[in-house]
Amino acid sequence: MTTLEIWLLAISLAMDCFTVSITSGIIMRRICWRTFFIMAFFFGLFQAVMPLIGWVPSRPSPVVFAASRFSHLIEDYDHWIAFGLLAFWGGRMIKESFSNEDKRCFDPTKLKVVVTLAIATSIDALAIGISFAFVGINSFTSILSPIVIIGFTSFVISTLGSLIGVFCGKRFNLRMELWGGLVLIIIGVKILIEHLFLS
Repeated sequence: MTTLEIWLLAISLAMDCFTVSITSGIIMRRICWRTFFIMAFFFGLFQAVMPLIGWVPSRPSPVVFAASRFSHLIEDYDHWIAFGLLAFWGGRMIKESFSNEDKRCFDPTKLKVVVTLAIATSIDALAIGISFAFVGINSFTSILSPIVIIGFTSFVISTLGSLIGVFCGKRFNLRMELWGGLVLIIIGVKILIEHLFLS
């Protein structure tokens, strides 16, 4: 796998993070660098860790049998987990859009929300890790560069997405929670379709 291919792969993996970050920025409607960097950090971290988790069971080791069983369990249900998490937050956001209460359950400044979204948007990267073993990436030193590129790309693109979201939130006076919720559900459906019908 060439360096260019890894960068293109990293960008494609970061697209869900990008979309969620835009949604979060739209809802916040103000620049908050601390929140943006925390969100980007967790998105980048999970996008980097998931391929590593998927790659490890493919490596020869005394625990390969147990690890491969764990990997198969993840592969069977990861898309449903991602869909469930995104549909849950999306549904809550849509419900809030029709409520007069100011309190929001979808708060991008809350760590539990950020971590949940980071997990949901990075689960599909597990399969990438498994594929790394089949393209000749067979040592930790050789996989280190791809996962760093993937993590860094997701960090940068997520930060950019948050800034774009703030700009859109200020410029367009729409029901942001409604549209944000729909976007999260659409991402969840996309992940589900990709795993059930396109893999």
